[in-house]
Amino acid sequence: MVVESIPKAAGFVYGILAFAALAWLWYSGRFTRWRAVPFLAASAFFGFLVFAPVFPYQLQTLVLRDAAALGSPLPAALAGLLAFIVLALVFGRIVCGQVCPAGAVQELMYLVPTKKRGRAESRVPVAVRAGVFVFFLAAGLGLSVNLLALIGLADFFHLAVTSLSFFVFLGIVLLSATVYRPFCRYVCPYGALLAPAASKALYRLRRTDACIGCRKCERACPTGAADPSAGLGECYLCGRCTEACPVDGALVYGRANAKSRLPGEE
Repeated sequence: MVVESIPKAAGFVYGILAFAALAWLWYSGRFTRWRAVPFLAASAFFGFLVFAPVFPYQLQTLVLRDAAALGSPLPAALAGLLAFIVLALVFGRIVCGQVCPAGAVQELMYLVPTKKRGRAESRVPVAVRAGVFVFFLAAGLGLSVNLLALIGLADFFHLAVTSLSFFVFLGIVLLSATVYRPFCRYVCPYGALLAPAASKALYRLRRTDACIGCRKCERACPTGAADPSAGLGECYLCGRCTEACPVDGALVYGRANAKSRLPGEE
């Protein structure tokens, strides 16, 4: 379905605008899970329309130094990817949450009303993704192997149904109906870069003095990031924790060093 005549820059522009809108929704306290759905749908649409802004694949093609596939000069692509890492350091993983098409299709699939499995509240997904990232770099830089093409990320959004790799990524998407974001959490190389930045984000979800310690946010979180001891940058800002919180103002998005109780503090 990808329309090659549309420049991939259109996807990047969408990414900037969507990020700004979502950051404003969070900052103003207006973000809800259902207000995020139109962004998820739009992000998925841009993935199928122009195959952008599919950030992990853009990182892959940058590692392979394939300017033609990027649709832009390598320095410009590098600057764009670095810019969103800086934005994650300020605002958290909004890119992963609702902007990246690869994450969006998984988030939408997770909305399917079926039994959920694999609530990973351990460090295992982070460790696996770190190992995959090392392999990703070795394959790309040392062997010029496109790992994400083998997984079928490009073929999926191009609807290349005659390719075996299309069904590999399709299987990952279908799995995400029961397991939260398996590609993002276990494979995504760009997520491996965004997570450390997001763990130190200037603006993030935090508990205030209104928190009653019910831990409903922790039970609602599909990644375990609401656990005060986590601190791994695995919050995708999906909004499930704020939706589950029974006390207005107990869980807010704001400056991490604000004068209120942070998660885990007594």
